[in-house]
Amino acid sequence: MAAIVACTPQHEGISSRSAQFSEFPADLFTAFEAACNDPGEEFRRISQTSTECRQLLSPETTAYLILNFDGYPQKLPKSVMQLSSVKNQGGYQVDADMFLLIPQKSGRTLKVAIESPTLDRKLTRLYQVAGGTPV
Repeated sequence: MAAIVACTPQHEGISSRSAQFSEFPADLFTAFEAACNDPGEEFRRISQTSTECRQLLSPETTAYLILNFDGYPQKLPKSVMQLSSVKNQGGYQVDADMFLLIPQKSGRTLKVAIESPTLDRKLTRLYQVAGGTPV
């Protein structure tokens, strides 16, 4: 992991989880849905403007999260990526959010934000390919 971080350029320009599109990026949302079809993944349409992909994690990561976040082993943690859009004066702003959902022994679910400069850079490139401008 240290070798990967050490070899990654530290300043690649703007990196964002949000982008502005002049028109609704239907292709982006279609691709997002199509990409969420592997075993252990579940696509959900939250609303007309919000979708998400939930994914089971590796056994090692699952065990780590259950042990370190007082998880409930009968309900496994999942990683979630949400993609949502809002109409504004310039067209549409698309926002991505990435987090972990860890069911607790108490019955609640803990939401833990995922911070990843690598994922942010990939998301920025995806927005640009889809015709958006990172904001």
